Amino acid sequence: HEINNLAGTTPASQFLRDNLSTYRNHIPAWASTVIPAGLIAAEPAGARISDTVSTAPLHREEKQEGSFMKALLPIIGLIILGALAWALLRGCQDKDRVEPVATPAEQTVVADETTPVVATDVEPASLRISSGEGNTLYACRINAGNDGLQNSVIDAVRGVFGDEADKCRADIDDSFAVDMPAAASLPAILQLIKDTPNASAIIKGDTITVNSPDQNTLSTLVSSIQAAAPGLNVVAEGPLDLTNEINNSVTAAGSAFDRLGNNPDPHDVARALSLQVINFELDKAVIPEVNKPLLDRAAKIIQEVPNMKLMIVGHTDSQASDAYNMDLSRDRAQAVRDYLISQGVDADKLMIKGMGESDPIADNSTEQGRFRNRRIEFVVYDQSMGPGDEVTTSPRITSPSGTLADPDLNPLDANNDDILPDGDDHILNADPDMNPLDADNDDILPDSDDPSKGTVLDPNAHTTN
Repeated sequence: HEINNLAGTTPASQFLRDNLSTYRNHIPAWASTVIPAGLIAAEPAGARISDTVSTAPLHREEKQEGSFMKALLPIIGLIILGALAWALLRGCQDKDRVEPVATPAEQTVVADETTPVVATDVEPASLRISSGEGNTLYACRINAGNDGLQNSVIDAVRGVFGDEADKCRADIDDSFAVDMPAAASLPAILQLIKDTPNASAIIKGDTITVNSPDQNTLSTLVSSIQAAAPGLNVVAEGPLDLTNEINNSVTAAGSAFDRLGNNPDPHDVARALSLQVINFELDKAVIPEVNKPLLDRAAKIIQEVPNMKLMIVGHTDSQASDAYNMDLSRDRAQAVRDYLISQGVDADKLMIKGMGESDPIADNSTEQGRFRNRRIEFVVYDQSMGPGDEVTTSPRITSPSGTLADPDLNPLDANNDDILPDGDDHILNADPDMNPLDADNDDILPDSDDPSKGTVLDPNAHTTN
C-alpha cells in the first residue's frame, strides 16, 4: 500500500524499476535466480524515491483490480523472500547457542574446594534377608533412602519374624531410592523365606534373587515367590563367579570414588570403600594386588579430609571356630589399616574391629552367602561409639604350641604390657584371663578352655571383669 502511494499513477513494478538504484544494494546476489528477471533488470532510473516524497496527499488514477493485483504479486514475493532470507541469516547466527526443541540442555557443574559434587545416581533400595534353621531370621540388611522406607521394611520383617527383626541393620542415605517395588508383597515373600530353612533373598529394585543349598527347594521357592509377587522378576542365583564378583566390586567402588568430588562426606567415603571385595586367601591376611589402587585413592582422600576417622571392621564366614574367626577378622582389618598407614594416612584416623562370624549379611549354607560374609567394611568412627569399639593394634604372638600367648606380667594392673586384650586395655573384647593357656575359664572371650564359647562367664572369673 505504501509503495502504491509513493508510485502514484505509475505502476508499482515500473516505479520499483525506475528506482532500482535505491534498493538494489539491499538485494542479495542469489535473489536474481528466484525473482522475476524483469523486476530487477537494469533499466534507466527515473525519479528517485526521495524525489517523490511529499507531505501533500498523493493522487493516483484508479486502475482495474486485475491490473493492480498483477502489479502487486512481484512485490509480495519480494517481501516474502526478504523475510525468509532474514530468518535464514538469524538461524545461522544462533545455531550454536539454541537447543533443539524438547532436548534437555546438559548442565555442567564446576566444583570448587567449597562446593561438594552431589551424585545424581540413585541406587535402588534393597533388602538382603536369610533364614536359619527352625524358621529363624539369620541375617537382615536394608539400604533405604529415608526412615519411612526403613520403618516400612522393618515392620514387614517384624510381622513375619517377630522380635528377631531387631537383627536388621539399615543404611539410610539419600543415595538410595525411597521406594521399593516389592513393598506390597513383602509379607508374603518373607513368609516363604521363613518357611524355607537356610533360604536367602536379595530384593533390589524390581528383581528378587533367591538362593538355597538344595536345588529342588530353590526351584520351589522361586516359583512360590513369583506367584506371590507376579509383577517382579524372580530368579535363582547362579553359581559363584569369583573373578567377576571381585572385578565388579572394584569397578563399583571406583565409580563411587569418582562421584565423591571435593570435600566428600566421610560416610560416602566409607560406603565407597565397603563396595569392594577384598578377597583374602584362605587363612591369610595379605591384601590382594587388585585392591591396592583403590586403597591408594582412599589414602589420599582420608589424608585430605580433616577430622575423618574410619573404623575398619573385619568379618568372616562360619567355617571355623568362633575364636579363630574372631582373630582372623581382626588380623585382616589390621592388614588394611597397616596398608593405609603405609600410604601416608595418620594412624589416629583409623581404628579396627574384628567381628568374626557374628554379623552375617547372608546365609552361610551356600557358597555365594559365605563369599558375601567374608568382607571388610568401613564405617565412620566417632566418640559416641565409646572406647569399647576400638581394638588393640599390637601384634599378636603365639606360643610354641601355636596358641595365642599373653606375656602380660600383671593383666589386672594399669600397665598394658600384654598382647592379648586384657582388663587393663580398656578396649573391645577385654579378656582378663589370668592365664589364657591354662584350663581355668576365668575369662570372657571364648578360649580353648571355654566350652561355652564365651556365652557363659566362669563363676570363678575375677570381679574386675
